[in-house]
Amino acid sequence: MPDPRFESLQQWLSRDLGVINYQLVPASEDASFRRYFRVHRNGDSLIAMDAPPERENCRSFIRIARGFRDLGLNVPEVLEQNLEQGFLLLTDLGERQYLRILNFHNAPVLYGDALAALRLLQGGDAEELGLPSYNRDLLMKEMELFRDWYLGRHLGIDIGTALNETFGLLVVSALEQPQIPVHRDYHSRNLMVTEKANPGILDFQDAVKGPVTYDLVSLLRDCYRAWPQDRVLTWLYDYRRKAAQVGIPVGASEAEFLRWFDWMGVQRHLKASGIFARLNYRDGKSGYLKDIPRVLNYLRTVICQYDELAELAQVLRDLPEPMGSP
Repeated sequence: MPDPRFESLQQWLSRDLGVINYQLVPASEDASFRRYFRVHRNGDSLIAMDAPPERENCRSFIRIARGFRDLGLNVPEVLEQNLEQGFLLLTDLGERQYLRILNFHNAPVLYGDALAALRLLQGGDAEELGLPSYNRDLLMKEMELFRDWYLGRHLGIDIGTALNETFGLLVVSALEQPQIPVHRDYHSRNLMVTEKANPGILDFQDAVKGPVTYDLVSLLRDCYRAWPQDRVLTWLYDYRRKAAQVGIPVGASEAEFLRWFDWMGVQRHLKASGIFARLNYRDGKSGYLKDIPRVLNYLRTVICQYDELAELAQVLRDLPEPMGSP
């Protein structure tokens, strides 16, 4: 099948940038309209990003990459750009994705590095980074994906206005938290094991000013990799203690921080289940459906601990069990 954008990318590399004697191979696709290709040349490799300008914002990627690098984070450096066509040439952070490398033995070291990097990010100034606010409208819109795409499209269930009250409670919890720089997809698919300055951090162009627990729950209750609750809480409380020592606002108590974390996870996992269904039906990416059982398991485990979330508990209780395992 013809691929005009791939052909244009090749022309940009060879004609405009003068790259010769190279091999261009797929590196990865993500849950967006972006594509990544590894450019092999003279024993070295770079990454070419294809981001259709009508769908993706390369300017945001460039600006945030610069800001994150200034904070000491290991993110790709933008070497060349063609904003009109939506092409970027980046340094390559390698192929050792956290998701593929993680196990119970190396998790303490790898997560220790990821949490240390997160403290660097959270210590930044969201205003100086030019990050938009993770506001009520965006939080609500994300949760509607659960009702529209997972319940409605995937399961064929119409619950009407049910969950409106729950959605409102979750928004209040998110917005009452300290608002700091948020990566917004800080998880094992977007972290790379690197020899220096581990981890390499990808997919940061949608960063916002948002709740202090958001990236923590993305990492510790990862949609793609689950950990025992005792280990999650150990990481969480250790992070809170170390973050407080460097001036990151973390609430008045561990109990408050845990509640923020739990409820933020509910918001994120509602969004994720809807996104995974939408990726299947709208974008033809069925591979994410297998992760929905894990996401729903997170939801069921948390909401039973909070009477205020009984409405959501009832909705989930009435759903058919998805195929797969958490």
